[in-house]
Amino acid sequence: MSDIKIPEEFQITSTIDQKKYLVNGELKEWKGETTAVYSTISSTKEYKPTLLGSIPDLQEAEALDALDGALKAYDKGQGVWPTMHVKDRIECMEVFVKKMKTKREEVVKLLMWEIGKSLPDSQKEFDRTVEYIEDTIEDYKQLDRDAAKFTKHDGVYAHIKRGPLGVVLCLGPYNYPLNETFALLIPAIIMGNTTIFKPAKHGVLLITPLLEAFQTSFPKGVVNVLFGRGRTVAAPIMQTGKVDVLALIGNSKSANALQDQHPKSNRLRLVLGLEAKNPAIILPDADLDLTINECLAGTLSFNGQRCTALKVVYVHEDIRADFNKNFAKKVDELKFGNPWEDGVKLTPLPEPDKAAYIQGLIDDALSKGAKIINKKGGQHFDNYIWPAVLYPVTKEMRVYQEEQFGPIIPIVPFTDIEEPLDDMAESNYGQQVSLFGKDVYALSPLIDTLVNLVCRVNLNSSCQRGPDVYPFTGRKDSAQATLSVHDALRSFSIRTFVAFKDNELNTDIIENLLEAKLSNFVSTDYIL
Repeated sequence: MSDIKIPEEFQITSTIDQKKYLVNGELKEWKGETTAVYSTISSTKEYKPTLLGSIPDLQEAEALDALDGALKAYDKGQGVWPTMHVKDRIECMEVFVKKMKTKREEVVKLLMWEIGKSLPDSQKEFDRTVEYIEDTIEDYKQLDRDAAKFTKHDGVYAHIKRGPLGVVLCLGPYNYPLNETFALLIPAIIMGNTTIFKPAKHGVLLITPLLEAFQTSFPKGVVNVLFGRGRTVAAPIMQTGKVDVLALIGNSKSANALQDQHPKSNRLRLVLGLEAKNPAIILPDADLDLTINECLAGTLSFNGQRCTALKVVYVHEDIRADFNKNFAKKVDELKFGNPWEDGVKLTPLPEPDKAAYIQGLIDDALSKGAKIINKKGGQHFDNYIWPAVLYPVTKEMRVYQEEQFGPIIPIVPFTDIEEPLDDMAESNYGQQVSLFGKDVYALSPLIDTLVNLVCRVNLNSSCQRGPDVYPFTGRKDSAQATLSVHDALRSFSIRTFVAFKDNELNTDIIENLLEAKLSNFVSTDYIL
C-alpha cells in the first residue's frame, strides 16, 4: 500500500479494528459506535494521515460495569486477589510479563505509528517497561521478606505489612503510553488492589496486543480495560465515590476535574504525575560542548514531548553569545524523518493540532520582541514544525508561561543568579532542574537552594525520569505521591498490622496460626 520507503516489517498491511474491552475477566464484544485511530505519519508521497484502526467508544454503562467488576474482585477486602499470598500474586505477575514479552514487535511498531516515537526509543520504552515490572517483583519480594517478623514494644507484639487500598482508576499519558502507564498500573495491581485502566487518546491501539495477557494472568476483575473519552467513562466512575485511588499521569486540569467528581475526596488517595516547566541554568564556567549536547537532548528528545523535558533555558550573559550560536546550529543539524529511519531525532507530532499551537507561541513571542535564532526555526511540514530557538524570551510571553510540550526552545538571559531562582520560586511547578557549571563554590549554595525548590537537581545533565529505581515526583502542581520501583509499591498501599498483648493465650494462637499456615497475612514465610 506504500508509495514511500517503509521497511516491510513496519508497514501497515491491515487495520486493527478493536471491538473488545476487558471487564470482570471477560473480553466483551462492543457493537456500538467506534472511534477511528489515525497516525500523522503518511504512507504515501502525497501527505495523508494513515488509518491504523478503531477503538470502542464506550459509554457510562460500560464504565460502571467495569467498576462493578473491580468492586466484586476486591469484595470489601475479602476478594481472592487482596487476600492472596504475596508469592501467589508475584507468580501471576511473572506469568503476565512472560506473555507481554511475546508482543514486543507488535507494541514497538504501534508506538512508532501512533505517537511517532523513533524505533530505538520505542524499543527502549518496551524493554524498560519489562525491566520495571521485573524490578518491581524483586522489590516486592524484599518488602515481604523485611516484614516476615514480629516486633515488640511495651509488651505489645505487632506483625506489620503493607495492604492494598481498594479500587484504583488508572489513566496514562500519550507520550509514554506503555512505560508511564504501567509504572502506575503494575505496582497498583501487585499490591493487591483491583484496577480500572483507560489508555490515553494517542497510543491506545498498542494496548490491544496485551488485553489477552491481562485477562489470562490475573483473577477476573483485577484488571479492567476501557476505551473511550475520559469525561464519558472516567467521570461516572468517580461520581460513585467508590474509587479509592486516582492514579493519573497527565495535566493538573484533568486531575482537578476528576477529583472534583468524587463525593468524598478526603478518602481519595492521589498518585499524580503532572506538568512541569523544568529549567536549565547555565553558569558562566559551564563546559560549552557538554552543556549544548545535554540541552539538545533535554529540550528535543521525543520532540520535547516529555514532562521532564527542559522547557526554558537560562543562560548567563557571559556565555550567552557562544551558547546561542552553537546551540542553534546543532538544532538545525538534527535529522527529521519517520521513526524507523536511521539516525532520526525529530519525528512527526502525534497531535494533529500541535504544529499550529507551537506556531501560536512563536507568533506571540515574536510580537513581544523575541527572535528565532536558528535558520530552520518554525519551518512547517504537513505533520511537524521545526524547533524554533527563541531569544530573548521574557515573562510576558506565552512560551515562558505555558508548558509547551513540543519543539520550541525559549532562552532567557540572566546576569544575577537570583533571577532564575526567583522565577523558580514563583513558578507553579517544581519537578526538576538542570544546573551547568564547574565552580564548586558557585554550585554548592545553588544546589542547597535548588533541592528546596524542585525534587531532582541534575548536575551537568539533562532532566530525566530514570533510572526507575530513583524517586520520581515533584512539588506544587507537578506531582503528588512518588513513583519509582521502591516508592510506587508504597504509594499504592498502606501500612496495616496485627497487634496482640504478650500473654500465653495470644502466643499459642499466633504459633498455631504460623504452624498451620492458615493466614496469608500472618505469615513469616520467606520468599526466595
